[in-house]
Amino acid sequence: MPRQARLDAPGTLHHVIIRGIEKRKIFDDKYDRKNFITRLGDLASDTKTEIYAWSLMSNHAHILLRSGAPGLSKYMRRLLSGYAITYNLRHKRHGHLFQNRYKSIVCEEDAYFQELVRYIHLNPLRAKIVEGLSSLDRYPWCGHSVVMGRRKHEWQNVNYVLSWFDSKKRQARKAYREYVKKGLSYGKRPELVGGGLIRSLGGWSAVMSLRRSNEKVLSDERILGSGEFVEKLIEEADERMKYKYSGDTQRKLAVKLIREVSEKEGINLKEMQSGSRRGKIPKIRSDLVYQLITEYGATLAETGRQLGVSTSAISKILKRRGNSLSI
Repeated sequence: MPRQARLDAPGTLHHVIIRGIEKRKIFDDKYDRKNFITRLGDLASDTKTEIYAWSLMSNHAHILLRSGAPGLSKYMRRLLSGYAITYNLRHKRHGHLFQNRYKSIVCEEDAYFQELVRYIHLNPLRAKIVEGLSSLDRYPWCGHSVVMGRRKHEWQNVNYVLSWFDSKKRQARKAYREYVKKGLSYGKRPELVGGGLIRSLGGWSAVMSLRRSNEKVLSDERILGSGEFVEKLIEEADERMKYKYSGDTQRKLAVKLIREVSEKEGINLKEMQSGSRRGKIPKIRSDLVYQLITEYGATLAETGRQLGVSTSAISKILKRRGNSLSI
């Protein structure tokens, strides 16, 4: 049994960024923010996910976490879908609240943990939501106030954060605050926010394609770490891909899924597999592409063959869903 690739394996450190669709607000007031962090914490406790740093802005949020047993994708799906439903009901709105894909950056812990905690916790100050570090110390919608002991959330692992600064809590808290203070002059840190999870290229198959095409993956900004760290991630993704599904099994699963969806939607199977753009077929095809690639591990080429469209068309579908480098 191969080990799970570290990109979504339990115990992986992720910097997660979620944004409102079309840069719209995702938090309107105190109730929304409280609702979100309650869900964040309850799910963290349920799934043994470790939360180290977080900050809520008006139209986006940052979270530094270590994934629990279910992996990151299941945790985020539950968090975002649950919050979006209650938000829409409360504000009497319909439709998507978040961009199609949250951004997730796998991080090399030894090199970047402290920097990421600081970067995330300084967000409200950089955005001028609060004035000065003293105000940030008390600000309720950022994990900094919890690390400083001004507020308490049992689900935020403050002890682990402080352990990076000193073995004694009082000295650690003082050293942490001084470290955060030094970051005030750094401004925006684009190198810390990357360009999205490697899987956003189109599933594990895209990682394989990168390797086959000898593309320079070591400078991929969607992974925050050294060349050696990135190589290791690619190797583990490569290993998982070998065991995911055989080509024959992939084909059978794809045909079965397409048939089931076609029957459910009342569409002729041959038309679904013909590349037709009639009526609701493009939308259903988009959903099938996403599921086949991200959940079944199907290759872009195999997905295209089963749906009667080109590999480039599959790539465009993924990009339109926000599952691309721009996310």
